Amino acid sequence: MPFYLLFAAACSVFVLPVNASTFPAGLFGYQQTEQPDIQVFGQWIQALERHLKIDLPEGDCSEKRLNRCHLRDWLAFLDTLRDLPRARQLEAVNSYANTREYVLDIDNYGLEDYWAVPREFLYNNGDCEDYAITKLFSLRWLGYPIDAVRIVVLQDTNLRVPHAVLAVATQNDIMILDNQIQEVISHHDIVHYAPVYSINEQHWWIHIPK
Repeated sequence: MPFYLLFAAACSVFVLPVNASTFPAGLFGYQQTEQPDIQVFGQWIQALERHLKIDLPEGDCSEKRLNRCHLRDWLAFLDTLRDLPRARQLEAVNSYANTREYVLDIDNYGLEDYWAVPREFLYNNGDCEDYAITKLFSLRWLGYPIDAVRIVVLQDTNLRVPHAVLAVATQNDIMILDNQIQEVISHHDIVHYAPVYSINEQHWWIHIPK
């Protein structure tokens, strides 16, 4: 299953910036090579545009249709995290998204693959890339810079299936937010993931074994 995930959101930065060139090397023990032209990820660009578009109707959170009340619940949760230490923010964002049910795109949208933005995921639930996308936008809303977060598309060598997680650069490590793992842990502590590519709003990278 292909994953071309999204990224966006204009927000204030409350943490030290991490440049694309200084994102810690060796994600899951692999080399990385930056690739040109992120525009090849057309559906990712569309998802970004969809996330930025404010087109939800007003309504009550008990309604069956998606409305602004559901979006406000998410933003209110994020506001409670703003003054927490960075590690606590990562844990809270990971736990919040992981409370949602895993649902295949074909069951949600009638499509083999669909990249849901947070308001869609939090209302409809979703699959692995949808968890990662919502975590990414959550951290961006909290002020994490573009180059500190990446969606990582990988192969789970234990289950022998494609998977997607969120990787977050810290001062000297890369932390992984994963819907299959409740704790936020270092990439060094996961040995069964083989990254294929990673992506943020401006760049993407192919990963190959060392």
